[in-house]
Amino acid sequence: MDAEWQETFRHRMHRFQTRRAPTSGETAVSIKVRITSGCFHREHSPRAYELIDRALDKLTPGGSPFAFEEHESGPEILVYLALTTAGISLAKSIIDLIVAIIKARREGIKKGDTPSHPLELIVRRVHSGNEFREETVLRIGHTDSLDEAKLEQQLKEAAQKLLRDEQAPKTKSGSQKKRTRKR
Repeated sequence: MDAEWQETFRHRMHRFQTRRAPTSGETAVSIKVRITSGCFHREHSPRAYELIDRALDKLTPGGSPFAFEEHESGPEILVYLALTTAGISLAKSIIDLIVAIIKARREGIKKGDTPSHPLELIVRRVHSGNEFREETVLRIGHTDSLDEAKLEQQLKEAAQKLLRDEQAPKTKSGSQKKRTRKR
């Protein structure tokens, strides 16, 4: 994996966490909607981003517990997950925003946005200060149906796996097994 990109990601997550420190039981993650090939940003997907902007405008402005970042490969939401005794809690507004992004992509393609490659929904984070980890939640094409309840469940399961792996037992050498993931 590209060390320079990992450093950029660590810096992005650190910047998010300094904006608002996590409270007890919270952990910062990145939720990335990434195109599998090509670009998914304003230049190539202006119709989708009109819809994404409307969804963002409906959310609480200023002091919001998340950050929205645009990248050539697709939008990214930096957010805190709440770790509860029942598992992981993610604000409904964040789930709604993810659904809005996926639906906006679909609508944008119908109206002429390109390219039309599938999207991947990924949850990722920096672990133990330097190690990068991610879990792919789902892969969805612009003509595939979207089950919002299933998406939410898959996102929570991927986040739980990401956090569970963080607390995995150490090997005899005292270090945890590392995973290599693409960005």
